[in-house]
Amino acid sequence: MPKYNDFNLVFSTNRDLIPQGNEKEELPAKEPKNQNLTVSLDKKQRRGKKVTLVEGFAGSENDLKELGKLLKSKCGVGGTAKDNQIIIQGDFKEKIAEILKQSGYKIKLK
Repeated sequence: MPKYNDFNLVFSTNRDLIPQGNEKEELPAKEPKNQNLTVSLDKKQRRGKKVTLVEGFAGSENDLKELGKLLKSKCGVGGTAKDNQIIIQGDFKEKIAEILKQSGYKIKLK
């Protein structure tokens, strides 16, 4: 018999059932000076459109989203932050590298 947390439960008539969340274990936040980020330009599988990738972030999902929000607002474009990488729409490799250096991150351009 499967355990409760082995499947996605939608509804149960059992009032004694206590949901056990599938919490992800978050990584401890590293200081910016201890993180090595890679900034690269990519257009593979994106129908020829260029995006700037920031990879190698070590920290919580909230910290990643905050950094992504900062980069998107400084560049004035859209993007996303998930799976320990930030995707910024357009060719902003140099600008993003400069912003990250000013924030104290170690940068490697690809």
